[in-house]
Amino acid sequence: MTSPPQLKRSMQGRHLVMISLGGAIGTGLFLGSGEVISQTGAIGAILAYALGGLIAYMVMLCLGELAVHMPIAGSFGEYAGRYINPATGYMVAWMYWLTWTVTLGTEFTAAALLMQEWFPHVPIWLWIMIFAATVFFLNISSTRFFAEAEFWLALIKVATVVLFIILGTAAIVGIIPMQGYDTAPLLSNLTKDGWFPEGFWPIFATMLVVNFAFSGTELIGVAAGETQNPEKNIPRAINAAIWRLLIFFVGTIIIVSALLPYQATAVNDTHGLSHSPFVSVFSRIGIPYAEDLIRFVIITALLSAANSGLFAASRMLWSLSSTQKLPAVFSRLSRTGTPMIAICVTMMGAIPGLLSEFYAPEVIFTNLLNIAAFTMVIVWISICVSQFNFRRQWYKSGHTVSQLKFAAPLYPLTPILGGIFCVLTCLSMATDPNMRASFIGCLIIMALCYIGYFISLKKPKH
Repeated sequence: MTSPPQLKRSMQGRHLVMISLGGAIGTGLFLGSGEVISQTGAIGAILAYALGGLIAYMVMLCLGELAVHMPIAGSFGEYAGRYINPATGYMVAWMYWLTWTVTLGTEFTAAALLMQEWFPHVPIWLWIMIFAATVFFLNISSTRFFAEAEFWLALIKVATVVLFIILGTAAIVGIIPMQGYDTAPLLSNLTKDGWFPEGFWPIFATMLVVNFAFSGTELIGVAAGETQNPEKNIPRAINAAIWRLLIFFVGTIIIVSALLPYQATAVNDTHGLSHSPFVSVFSRIGIPYAEDLIRFVIITALLSAANSGLFAASRMLWSLSSTQKLPAVFSRLSRTGTPMIAICVTMMGAIPGLLSEFYAPEVIFTNLLNIAAFTMVIVWISICVSQFNFRRQWYKSGHTVSQLKFAAPLYPLTPILGGIFCVLTCLSMATDPNMRASFIGCLIIMALCYIGYFISLKKPKH
């Protein structure tokens, strides 16, 4: 039996960083941040995003150790299969595939809704088809072309956030006049309504939204199998991406909270999806066409996240096929080195978005987002457990930490705390009545994955 063809290592370090940033900077920052501030207050939101960044950093440190030791495509499923058990590895691979596949639906649906604000007479399904075709083309091209396209898509988002933080800081200290303020607002608005006006519980209740905002950083692990010099580029990309994200997210929260009343930061149905806190701040500073500008950036962010998501999910199918858990057709590569069948099947995840023309798009968007958030946290838990077990086996086999090319610091504290925080995040979903149906649905999907694995064992190998 011949082994399947291997993916090409054509990504550079700068591609890794931008793919990770591009996967994370999206609706979670441009839209979700305002929702978190409105529920927790300014200080609560700052603490929530700081904690979310710390959790993401712990998980990424664990991932970095595993990815440098085994830089393979479909990383999470492979790590869980080796260091937890094969059935869990199978479940994790499918859950991560589900994460990004349903996210395709949310990204295409949200982008179509935004385009409809510009072109109200063009049907939503047509925009979804256009966006899906664009992302599909970028993914079936060579890995290098995909990475380069994602680099520039992500750069638009990064530049917007940096500009927002610079202009927002200038407004806070009084360099730029701010509508509604006669003097420099400074940071007095952060505690104007008290330190925790909504209490402590909302900080924890919003952690699923916050953690989902940082999701995408783990794309570094998926791309490890197609990266040049992974021993050097993966640790560098993890550190660069996490610290930049932490600065971007916390910096954004401080700017928004300092310049807007916390009750006025949430996205509302009256103004549509593009009425994010970014629009409100830019408008009050006096940036012309602020709403149109942010709408364009959010659409770019959504397409960038969908582009990365299709890449990540298709590599999970490729990995399952290359380890004989799926038919060999899924691991076949095109002349450009991309898993064409895996990409085509994953694109089917955009179908729920097509239904939004006939069934309330906001309802579909919210439910798909809940499923994607939960499944992502399950994957993060598996990364922490896999690294914990890997290091134990490493020590038992007589190796030392100095022999690792990259080692997560403060073992075993890092994987234990990262895993515990992720479990608590999952439990917070169960306590939210609006998320409970999605939570139960995800548990059923996990159970079906385990059942599917044991059924696959009984099938004859070809």
